[in-house]
Amino acid sequence: MMKADIFFNSRAARISALILLFTLGCAIRLYDLTDLPLDFHPTRQLLSALKARGMYWDTLTNVSTEQKTFAIQQWKIRAAIEPEVIETLVAFTYRFTGEKLWIARIYSALFWMIGAIFLFLLARKIASADGALTALAVYLLLPYGVIASRSFQPDPLMVMLIVIFWWAVYQWSEEPSAYKFALLAGLFGGLAIYVKFVAAFFVIAGGLGAALRRMTLRETLKQPTVYVMGALGALPAAAYAVYGVFIAGYLGQQFGGRFIPALFLNPAYYLGWLGMLNIVSGGFVLTSALLAFFFTDEKNKRFILALWLGYFAFGIYFNYHISSHDYYSLPLIPIIALALAPLADLLFAQLAALLTTRALRFFAFCILLFGMSAQAWALRAEMKAVDYRPQAQMWQTIGEITKGYNLAGLTQDYGARLAYWGWASSSAWPTFGDLNYHQGLRGAQMDFEKQFAEVAAKKDLFIVTDFTELSLQPLLKERLESFPIFAQGDGYLIYNLRP
Repeated sequence: MMKADIFFNSRAARISALILLFTLGCAIRLYDLTDLPLDFHPTRQLLSALKARGMYWDTLTNVSTEQKTFAIQQWKIRAAIEPEVIETLVAFTYRFTGEKLWIARIYSALFWMIGAIFLFLLARKIASADGALTALAVYLLLPYGVIASRSFQPDPLMVMLIVIFWWAVYQWSEEPSAYKFALLAGLFGGLAIYVKFVAAFFVIAGGLGAALRRMTLRETLKQPTVYVMGALGALPAAAYAVYGVFIAGYLGQQFGGRFIPALFLNPAYYLGWLGMLNIVSGGFVLTSALLAFFFTDEKNKRFILALWLGYFAFGIYFNYHISSHDYYSLPLIPIIALALAPLADLLFAQLAALLTTRALRFFAFCILLFGMSAQAWALRAEMKAVDYRPQAQMWQTIGEITKGYNLAGLTQDYGARLAYWGWASSSAWPTFGDLNYHQGLRGAQMDFEKQFAEVAAKKDLFIVTDFTELSLQPLLKERLESFPIFAQGDGYLIYNLRP
């Protein structure tokens, strides 16, 4: 049963607030649309960009054979982490628009906005319109969520599918014998896990939380619809995993290095996770969401608690990535948004009791509008402050200078920028973080000279564009300075390994 609306107690007020929130959410995500995807985890975004370009160029005919071969090769050799769903969609769209990287930004933003619709519908089940609108505002305007939901990677799509699953399984919990919502929940839960395996933690948690709202575990297992959901949820991802591991063989390596037991004894793991949480939500928002649990009614407490526990189990299993990759905590944003809805109910009820006239309520609404607009404007200023477009020309220049040479390098994103804009491949020298990671995972790292020989022995040139990384590796810097400079420019330095 939906709770009574107190602050936004008229249909016109609710519709106005919804239009405002969706307008702000769309506008801020489409601002600076055509800038290069280097603002947020560029390594991961360029992986998808190179794959999409390879798929697109594979369909072209009147193009350079050399470039076409290179584009397809880069697509094929890149790690197959998840099914290439978003890449395939973007590559298909390129056929009508040409190769425009910002197409991916539109798709990701669209997925996030669709998720917002279902998050509002779900929050409306948990709280009143006051709480649901608050949840929607958090989901759409939390700074990290805005930037992350524009990125060229499968995570925005995964979050959308998870949220739709939560809505469908919650609806199913209201009527467990109804196959309509069981089929919808199974379909979207299965698609979420298919798009990215890690979604399984949030799908299972949401399913259990919804079921235990009204039933015991034994009663849940007696429902035939549960097995329909389970089958639909498991089959797509299971089929992909079987094919990728046992038939094609490209997935086996991707399941390694995610869980490192030794990290549980390392304080850096816990501090790193805390740091990621601070980046994603901020301490105040996270603390408020946790405290909001005590203001949630008893049945919905089980659902919200299950979502928190799902995220916690996810962080325990993916202990390296949860403490070092902030986007692994992206599904936490809809959890926080939903958790805050009951607390917002209470706050708006208190506010409505103090504002006894329409004029006072309108004034309070203007304050809320000012706060949300200021948040969106601050994000706009952050995006405008950095223009990544000139980098395309730099990498193109490096590609032209080094054409025909065998390359190694210490460059951003393991050479992905050089591959995308410079149309050149290189052997990547590991970063300082990589060296520490592999030392912790597989024992002591190899000695420097042996490592240098393995990377650069048969190379002609060594490109350096990441000078911050170079300063962290004095042995490499000293070794490179023993070679003459082949070329240099603003942002790059190229050493001749074979003078």
